[in-house]
Amino acid sequence: MRLVFAGTPAPAVPSLRRLAASDHEIAAVITRPDAPLGRKRVLTPSPVAAAAEELGIPVIRAARLDEDATGKVAALAPDLGVIVAYGGIVRAPLLSTPRHGWINLHFSLLPAWRGAAPVQHALIAGDRVTGASVFQLVPALDAGDLYGELRYEVPAAATAADVLTTLAESGAGLLTDVVDDIANGTATARPQIGEPTFAPKLTIADGALDWTQPAGRVLDRCRGVTPEPGAHTTVGGLPVKVLAAEPAPGDVPPLPAGRIAATRGGILIGTATTPVLVTRVQPSGKAAMAAADWWRGLRIDDPVAGA
Repeated sequence: MRLVFAGTPAPAVPSLRRLAASDHEIAAVITRPDAPLGRKRVLTPSPVAAAAEELGIPVIRAARLDEDATGKVAALAPDLGVIVAYGGIVRAPLLSTPRHGWINLHFSLLPAWRGAAPVQHALIAGDRVTGASVFQLVPALDAGDLYGELRYEVPAAATAADVLTTLAESGAGLLTDVVDDIANGTATARPQIGEPTFAPKLTIADGALDWTQPAGRVLDRCRGVTPEPGAHTTVGGLPVKVLAAEPAPGDVPPLPAGRIAATRGGILIGTATTPVLVTRVQPSGKAAMAAADWWRGLRIDDPVAGA
């Protein structure tokens, strides 16, 4: 089939590469415009744009899938639109412009975690199984019929970045299989079953750690917001990012919530249950460092996390 592919961030790149290597033709890639990155704010192509240009595929840069983008897609006469984390909404008439409409690879087991940040919300919620789904795009948010899905058991220490990397690769295979089935006329779709949950884009506030919660909940949030927007707390009123944390060893005595104690390999911070071992931090305005080094240089009397 003749495809149009829409995507922007790195997790969409494996799907683009897999489809480019298939028997299908990608007529064009739609992606968000170049964005300023780094301290020097250098305009940089999206990961999908960079991959498309490497593959020799024409690129349409569009901040919104508006009338102009719709006209460009219509001129290509695609059989199918494929979208993976583009970062915008496909509305009519673009929704029905390809002959078979649009399909979407989404990184959750729908109807769980519809929205922009499914992996992050799944980890924050403590889900131990997640996955990826391919569905028919409809006007309602991530609500279309399912063509296929895969399940993934989340490793205990995996961050959102780890899970996204894995699902991006395995999901690319699932997506390509669905495209093949649509081309062959063998694809079947079923309605989503169950009560939906939603995963809006995370804000900096979502990374704030509440040490009055059980240790498991604190660690779930740490993993779910790593690397973006990042886990953080305050110590003596000063902000500090928590870059790496893990369960404390079993022989560690409990600490009051938020109380900090030095230990080998890091610092212990008390929670509602057992302490959490923090091994790497980044104080405001400074480089990342070992938590033990940061603690030794702290000049605060009786510091408490979250205080």
